[in-house]
Amino acid sequence: MAYEQDDDKVRLDKWLWAARFYKSRALAKAAIESGKVHCRGERCKPGKEPRVGDEFVLRTGFDERTVVVKALSIVRRGAPEAQTLYEETEESIRRREQAAELRKAGALGVTTDGRPTKKQRRQIHQFQGNYD
Repeated sequence: MAYEQDDDKVRLDKWLWAARFYKSRALAKAAIESGKVHCRGERCKPGKEPRVGDEFVLRTGFDERTVVVKALSIVRRGAPEAQTLYEETEESIRRREQAAELRKAGALGVTTDGRPTKKQRRQIHQFQGNYD
């Protein structure tokens, strides 16, 4: 496999992209800069060099993952190979599954009576000031 050696330098945004957490390096960099990636409870910079054994907390959408770096790579490969770069903690997996069950059950979602009627749409437009 084309993994880099532990002593080689790899940028965090490039590693997150290679591990397939984000679809592009630009998205990985934006996530890091917006505070969605933490190492040891602190925000990271895109140029941070992850090391084997480092633990990162990543927020993507509704999910928050805690991953431990197992290997370093600057090459983006298929998903099975990318999953060998990290290991998600048991507690993180459990929390994500519980959150998914709650979302699926509708505990966190907003329940409505369906689409608004024509009269309700008129009232919405009138309230927003879009109605002539």
